[in-house]
Amino acid sequence: MDSKQAADLITINTHSSIRVGGEKILYIDPFQIAEEKHDADVIFFTHSHYDHFSPEDYRRICKEDTLFVCPASMEKEALDDGIAKEHLTLVAPGDHTEIAGIPVEAVASYNPAKQFHPKENAWVGYVITVEGVRLYICGDMDVTPEAKAVSCDILLAPIGGKYTMTAEEGAELANAIRPQIAIPTHYGNIIGEKKDADTFEKLVDPSIEVIRKL
Repeated sequence: MDSKQAADLITINTHSSIRVGGEKILYIDPFQIAEEKHDADVIFFTHSHYDHFSPEDYRRICKEDTLFVCPASMEKEALDDGIAKEHLTLVAPGDHTEIAGIPVEAVASYNPAKQFHPKENAWVGYVITVEGVRLYICGDMDVTPEAKAVSCDILLAPIGGKYTMTAEEGAELANAIRPQIAIPTHYGNIIGEKKDADTFEKLVDPSIEVIRKL
């Protein structure tokens, strides 16, 4: 599978609520899910804020054998919410693991100079390899050395500003790590405006294809 085919498998419900189709159905930070699909093979959470860890939403997509992945710092919240320990994989920044046969890397996700997502919380983004294509879902963060060190084919970058990178900073990250495809997220709902995607696309190097899913 090439990057363009992999990008076709990605949908964004809203904000940072991402679904990846294919042989396994993956969700990252499900939020404002309208339909009761119960089709998730794996659900990933980047951190514990309500718009990323939403029990009412993940319950609309999970099934009896759904696997869950979250930062180790979220263990109590996940277990207290009823996620079975045997179905839960805890990760910390820098970890490499395999979930349902899918290679997964956890990348530190934080704001270096803002209080919203402190580095000490050990929240994460994920590099998920789907049929040979590396997808980097950032989580809520600003540009960091850890993010700039990521190698990926598709970047899903939050660009709404305030809690995350701005469109300009998202483009900076894309230009630094040079994926084949960049997909902007985390704008136009709660924070950020639709025009942020215009700014992002204008500033991303023309050799990187920008695909909008919102």
